[in-house]
Amino acid sequence: MRKNRIIYTTLLLLCVIGFWVFENFYTPATYSETDGNTSATTFATNFLPSSTRDAIASHQHFMLSYSEPHEQAEWVAYVLRKEHLTYDDRKRPYFIEDPKVRSKSADWRNYKGSGYDRGHLCPAGDRRFSKQAYNETFYTSNISPQKNDFNAGIWNRLEMQVRQWCKKYGDIHVITGGVLQKGLQGIGEEDVAVPRAFYKIVFRGKGDDMKLLAFLFPHQESNRPLQEFLVPIDVLEKKTGIDFFHKMPKDWQQAIESRPLKNGWAF
Repeated sequence: MRKNRIIYTTLLLLCVIGFWVFENFYTPATYSETDGNTSATTFATNFLPSSTRDAIASHQHFMLSYSEPHEQAEWVAYVLRKEHLTYDDRKRPYFIEDPKVRSKSADWRNYKGSGYDRGHLCPAGDRRFSKQAYNETFYTSNISPQKNDFNAGIWNRLEMQVRQWCKKYGDIHVITGGVLQKGLQGIGEEDVAVPRAFYKIVFRGKGDDMKLLAFLFPHQESNRPLQEFLVPIDVLEKKTGIDFFHKMPKDWQQAIESRPLKNGWAF
């Protein structure tokens, strides 16, 4: 009897140790390798924002600039096309660290028990058209702490609206992220910053024909119409320190960035 108790205790201890090792050290394989079924979705470089941290990572279907002090992207840029709007049922993969972030992106365990969602910046719902595209959105570099009611509420409503615009108008370019500042609350061992606000820029067309919207949301749920959160690009630049269209001509920037724009969009 005593011998059996020793055996059971030993097995239980081994199970506990094994589970702890799995939870803390196991990382699945990278999602970066192309699946060979879909071509890369490239974001026009002349529309890319500046990188305040000089830490740009390029994946097959989105790009980002990583802020190591905040342990998340300061911006994520991607293109949504009509052919991307599928409803394929995809199995949710693990959240894993981004192998293309030199400083190492945040561990997903920072979010455990924090009370915050692992909020996607490039939505998984915009990348159902291939397994690789979908899985890439689960890199922790594409994740920011979000309150559940915000993530599932007005932020989700804007993501759905962007899909509707894509169906109506065609290709939509998106630049999005949290407003990363000094003194933000942090979660987990790595102090992943919790933004007090999130922004999203959406645009279509080129040059003088470009139709552009810029949104700034406090990090809280709201039932207010989306258009009430429109702001000039200049406001976002001041709050984030990011120069969003720094490769565009100065006269174009002065004409586009100084006022909120909503013409040419159906809400």
